[in-house]
Amino acid sequence: MNKKMKAAQISRPDGNWELVERDIPEPDLGTVRIKVEACGVCHSDVFVKKGAWPGLQFPRVPGHEVAGRIDAVGSNVTEWRKGQRVGIGWHGGHCFVCEQCRLGDFTMCVNRKVTGFDFDGGYADYMIAPAAAVAAIPDNLPAEEAGPFMCAGVTVYNALRHSGARGGDVVAVHGIGGLGHLGIQFARQMGFQTVAIGRGKDKESLAKKLGAHYYIDSAAGNAPAELKKLGGARAILATAPNATAISVLLDGLSPNGKLVVPAAPNEPLTVSAAALITGRRSVAGTYSGTAKDAEDTLAFSVLAGVRPMIEKYPLSRVADAYEQMNSGKARFRAVLTMGE
Repeated sequence: MNKKMKAAQISRPDGNWELVERDIPEPDLGTVRIKVEACGVCHSDVFVKKGAWPGLQFPRVPGHEVAGRIDAVGSNVTEWRKGQRVGIGWHGGHCFVCEQCRLGDFTMCVNRKVTGFDFDGGYADYMIAPAAAVAAIPDNLPAEEAGPFMCAGVTVYNALRHSGARGGDVVAVHGIGGLGHLGIQFARQMGFQTVAIGRGKDKESLAKKLGAHYYIDSAAGNAPAELKKLGGARAILATAPNATAISVLLDGLSPNGKLVVPAAPNEPLTVSAAALITGRRSVAGTYSGTAKDAEDTLAFSVLAGVRPMIEKYPLSRVADAYEQMNSGKARFRAVLTMGE
């Protein structure tokens, strides 16, 4: 076996992408080695590129939308075997002993790790991952499609299934990008009256193709008013990171409706306390998911035919893939593929 691998790393804040050759790492206690086949390029990787994450150590290999196969297992690992198809997402492990872990809420672990931030991620031929954070990938889902489900997919799937909406309820998805194009598909397949909210008439045909029953052009009219014509939304999934645009959506909720926010705009949201109180409405953040959540997402996606729209790049073109994502031009997830 070749003892070297290729990896794309950042060595300093705002540094250039470096394609380097490294020793292939060995798994140790409680970890596995993954031979990476594909890794999605997520907007959160900007935090690594810019060095804007607390405690980040350089050099760092980013990547937390990983799909590949188990290549080797470390000591005390019994649940995984060589050759299994697996992935790992944003949630890179938990301590099992803090109060939140003891409550079973692993994503809120006070010592939680983030893949590609606290340890090297999937922009490489191989990576080491905590066994507890690894998710099984169905055999009939290609690696380049599975990768984006490990972060973008599980984030919106979890948000929708925990939103309180039930089959037949009006559910709106704000934004038709990397998160939103998956959110629309999930909402339709979960049985919701699905409303896509985008900016511009040109996005309507895509929204309908993805499964939206209705399309609202926020540039041409009042999105909350249009939602009210449908009786108000039981849930709104806000995937476009624009604080002003998200804030106004509150008025489009039905009584007991929830505005769910997976996007992270730089500016604070501004909401009316009166609108919250009089309609018993709420605003909630949503946070990725565990390996089990990822497995649920993958299983549902295979069952329902939900798929990401992707652009593939070899690892050697990591700078191009990152720029395509960061510029917002990717349709809709840029994915690095290894061994090409």
